[in-house]
Amino acid sequence: MDKNEEQLLIELTKARGVPGNEDEVREVFKKYAAPFAEDISFDGLGSVIAKHVGEGGGPKIFISGHMDEVGFMVTKITEQGFIEFQTLGGWWSQVMLAQQVEIKTQAGKLIRGVIGCKPPHVLTPEARKQPYEIKDMFIDIGATSLAEAKEWGIRPGDMITPYIEYERLNGGKFLLAKAWDNRVGTAVSLRVLENLSKEGHPNCLFAGSDVMEEVGLRGARTSTHLVNPDIAIALDTGTAGDTPGMTPKEADSKLGAGPQVLIFDASMVPHKKLLNFVVNVAEELAIPFQYTVITGGGTDAGQMHLTRDGVPSLAITVPVRYLHSHTSIIHEDDYLNTVKLVTEVVRRLDDEAVKKIRTY
Repeated sequence: MDKNEEQLLIELTKARGVPGNEDEVREVFKKYAAPFAEDISFDGLGSVIAKHVGEGGGPKIFISGHMDEVGFMVTKITEQGFIEFQTLGGWWSQVMLAQQVEIKTQAGKLIRGVIGCKPPHVLTPEARKQPYEIKDMFIDIGATSLAEAKEWGIRPGDMITPYIEYERLNGGKFLLAKAWDNRVGTAVSLRVLENLSKEGHPNCLFAGSDVMEEVGLRGARTSTHLVNPDIAIALDTGTAGDTPGMTPKEADSKLGAGPQVLIFDASMVPHKKLLNFVVNVAEELAIPFQYTVITGGGTDAGQMHLTRDGVPSLAITVPVRYLHSHTSIIHEDDYLNTVKLVTEVVRRLDDEAVKKIRTY
């Protein structure tokens, strides 16, 4: 991966963007999309869509990641200056305690804090055996009072994001950062737009990134309605099963083994002809890929396929370790092969191919 490719990943994961507050991520998207897009538009919620018309000006193909990451929102400042918060997106309490966070005020000031709780020394032996409940956690920002926290500009509704620095683990191909879910899908969308704008394609490409996926796939509904595509592909993340303790069934997906093609998730059954088309492209070009099933979650394709009169849709995901935590890991090759696969799929979705997929 060259430095420019990696810089995109660094900027996207560094950006802060919880559901409903994706401004920083949107600015990064606009910056990288502008040189390759004929037009950049937005739905009413803030999802961003870059358009590029190919030589044939054929069918409308919509590929989209999502901008938001799991995070938190300030709900109250206590009299002692501690922060009470609401989770945004799915969090597991056991990955939260003692982790650093950043609060972004309306003025743009960043306030560092740490998620805290009662110390185990004062808990009963039985209480120490139980996972600590999120509702009893707080954020310590080093303030001494409600008045001091207010002087710093904090108020209810402010965005709170995990704090961690991007790192290439020990010089290898494992990349550590916050928010791979779903800045990596957003990066894929941007790179496919760049590739096809330079190399040519036969359709009308809409490359985007949606808002508020983590709180119910909301932005995908409005962005897909705006685009009204013939084909839609969600670009997201999936779980990797190659860590200790996983069962053989859970260990099917591995980092470094290629993008995941979802054959089922809780939000949709992918369009069978489109699924076959994607798999055939991967096999024809010897692009490594993995089949995957997500029974406990969904992707933006869950809303894409239900938009207007129905849109043939599926999801292609990048496997990730430690999803929905402060620190997650992807493999460089999986990202690059996802870009390659989606680029080649979109390139082949001409009038004839789309007509075959949409004929019943």
